[in-house]
Amino acid sequence: MSDLIQKPAREVVRLLREGTETPTSVLEALRRYVADADRQVNSLPIQFFDAAAERAARLEAEVPDPAGRGLLAGLPVAVKDYNDVAGQRTTHGSPLFADHVATRSDAMVSVLENNGGIPYAKSNVPEFAGGHTYNTLFGPSRNPWNLDRSVGGSSGGSAAALASGSAWLATGNDLGGSLRTPSGYNATVGLRPTPGRIPRRRPAIPFDPLWVEGPMARDVGDVALMLDAMVGHDLHDPLTKPEQPRSFLERLTTFDPPARVGFSPDLGCLPVEPAMRRVCGDAMKHFDALGADVVTDCPDFTGAYDAFQALRSHLVAAVHGGLLAEHRGAIKPDIVWNIERGLTQSTETLLSAERVRGQLFHEIADYFETHDLLVIPSAPLDPFPVEWTYPERIDGVESRTYIDWIAITFCVSLTGCPVVALPCGFSDAGLPVGLQLVGAPGQEARLLAHAQMFESSVGIAASLPIVPRRPKVATS
Repeated sequence: MSDLIQKPAREVVRLLREGTETPTSVLEALRRYVADADRQVNSLPIQFFDAAAERAARLEAEVPDPAGRGLLAGLPVAVKDYNDVAGQRTTHGSPLFADHVATRSDAMVSVLENNGGIPYAKSNVPEFAGGHTYNTLFGPSRNPWNLDRSVGGSSGGSAAALASGSAWLATGNDLGGSLRTPSGYNATVGLRPTPGRIPRRRPAIPFDPLWVEGPMARDVGDVALMLDAMVGHDLHDPLTKPEQPRSFLERLTTFDPPARVGFSPDLGCLPVEPAMRRVCGDAMKHFDALGADVVTDCPDFTGAYDAFQALRSHLVAAVHGGLLAEHRGAIKPDIVWNIERGLTQSTETLLSAERVRGQLFHEIADYFETHDLLVIPSAPLDPFPVEWTYPERIDGVESRTYIDWIAITFCVSLTGCPVVALPCGFSDAGLPVGLQLVGAPGQEARLLAHAQMFESSVGIAASLPIVPRRPKVATS
């Protein structure tokens, strides 16, 4: 692993701006590394380095001054395979779209490109949606910390690429935890921003606030850099705003440490394995060290599980329901179930879900009048064997659906709050354990600053990227 691959994205961008490196030289170094490293991890199944090299050469020719090449200055960026890059495949992990080639980059990708980002690969995803990154087109992505384990999902390919050095920055999106679960499982960092902060890919349901795009990186500083390069306004996304915020990266050091931090191992209503409770609880000592008053109160999440399941099913049916009549046999059974649930659930179920969402939003707004952060685990159990479809039981409680095990993230989605997911320690098996740091709506700058303070105290970020690891075999 070369020194360049190991550097943070911020440092590589500095070298690009100074002219010490060029977009072409950085891309070629990454190409050489990915060719070997990703054979084991399978995080980037769709690669287009030649097209990226052409874009890098054009950027160098059209903008001779390296300092004028945008916020990312020609840095390569991995793009999740739910998002369109002009001239490249977008498969959604589904055989139905195996040969689909996008004619134009979507809104979020276009913003990154306009800010000097150069897409070079698509990161692996579950078919359409899910918390475990595998599909019949490309197979599973494997966790660099233990290649026999899951990377989480649905932004699992992005997180694994970051952890293994095959990406400096990668895009993610998040409906029920798709960005946060993989960040915790791979010891990387991801931000689920406030809805409307980043333009979405011409959303089929434009006013829906559950699905957001977000940045993923190896540390909080790089997430702040990427967020700066992703914010924007798009006429097709009514949640976005023309007004641009001040730089998130520049504001990382402008906030005081958090004064009051709430911690809950389970939101008061969800199964979480005892080992996860212990590691996450122990990690609160880092907030103690920052001078925070750590308390164990939590907003009331009663009803959030059922509300999210109803709202998500409604959204999945609205977006994908038209595929069932003609393509049912080619769609993963879990997705068929989710679509059918959305098509058949009652009006009262939806009305109840909306009432719960509204009540929870106001409850958490009240909570942040007296707290700086709400801190909870990013997953209820260790990264599980890659052969599993999903964990069928957590702390003795049987899962009723294929997304039950990510309830610790999807309940938080209902709040509309920004959330940073980042590592807080390791389990007894040596696997990463992550936390969600939840901040007040619209307060990404403060949240990222607090997350960086916590990250500095924990000290895991400096160990990335890692060489992918095979599990140790016990000897007699």
